[in-house]
Order: sequence, then C-alpha cells, then structure tokens
Amino acid sequence: MDSATSERTPLSSTADNGLKIVIVGGFGVGKTTLVRSVSEIRPLNTEETMTRAGESVDDVAQIHTKTSTTVAFDFGRITLDAHNVLYLFGAPGQERFWFLWDRLFSGTLGAVVLVDTRRLADSWYAIDRLEHHGMPFIVACNDFGGPAHTEQEIREALDLADHVPLVECDARDRSSSKYVLITLVTHLQRLQAQARSLRETRA
Repeated sequence: MDSATSERTPLSSTADNGLKIVIVGGFGVGKTTLVRSVSEIRPLNTEETMTRAGESVDDVAQIHTKTSTTVAFDFGRITLDAHNVLYLFGAPGQERFWFLWDRLFSGTLGAVVLVDTRRLADSWYAIDRLEHHGMPFIVACNDFGGPAHTEQEIREALDLADHVPLVECDARDRSSSKYVLITLVTHLQRLQAQARSLRETRA
C-alpha cells in the first residue's frame, strides 16, 4: 500500500488546539486532490492502483482516466496560527468504504461535500449522512469540464437547503481549495453566531 508521510514538516511546539474537517463525496470527485493541494505536509494517502476486479465493484463509467483509488482515507495538515492546527481527512468515496465515514465524523467541526456535476447522484449519500449527524457542511463543485448547470439546478438536484453554501472550485488549485475551506469556516462561524444569538434571546 502506498501510504506515505515523507516530508516531516515539524508541528510548532506551541500548537495545542487541533481542528478537524472532513472532505466527503462520491467516488473520483477529487477529494484526494483537494487535500494534496492545500496540505502543508505531504499528505498521508492510501491510493492504490485500480484493478480489473475493482471495475466490477466501482462505477467508473464516467471517469475512464482514473487509474488509482483511495482505499482508506487521506490526511493533511494546515497550521492556522501558533496554537491552532487544521487537520483534513478525505473519506473514500466507494460504497464499500462508507462504514468508515461515521467514525471519521467524530470530533469534526464541519465537512465539505465535493461534487462532480456530471454525477450529482453520487453525492446524495454524503449529504444524507451529514444531515443525519446534524453536521454543518458546504458543497463545492469541482470543475471537471462537464456541462454547465445553474446554481438553482444543482441545488434542486441535491435537494440542498438555501442556507448551505454552494461554491465552484478546482481541487487541483491551492488557492481554489483554500477558498473552499474558508467558505466552510465562515459558514461555521455564522452558524455559531446564530446559535449564540438564539441562546441570548431565550435567556
């Protein structure tokens, strides 16, 4: 298994607060790519070469060029400041690994649902599980050059509530991936402020 953490970028000795975000989505939507593009360390990855046996299990109908797949999860790290460190976990998208997701959600602040607009139905399970756990999330449409859809069409296809942010991104681009994470953090801050305001109103 190609599991590696080669570059040992040291973690600051003052870092004492770890924050966790999970990247979920269907098979082959770019979760590994997004984690790689923003991580300050060479991410732990569990990519394996796809075999003919896997073709009968995983739906590769619209991703013919994909030659590897995540068989556990991706892991990356971003130092936010002297005390706060953000840990990124990319969940495997194949149905046979969905049992891992609930454990990955433990202790998570929020999630990014990465979407390939050519295969929107592949994202339904991720959104369903996040809603089941009551976990805040945003949706990011990774650019695969597919047919253009309006935001409204995507929201309707995903049955997405109006308050859930929906953004476009290119998971290969570091600045674009950072924008996705910033959108999620901003969304979490907004939800926290709303909850605090509600508590104060009831007090």
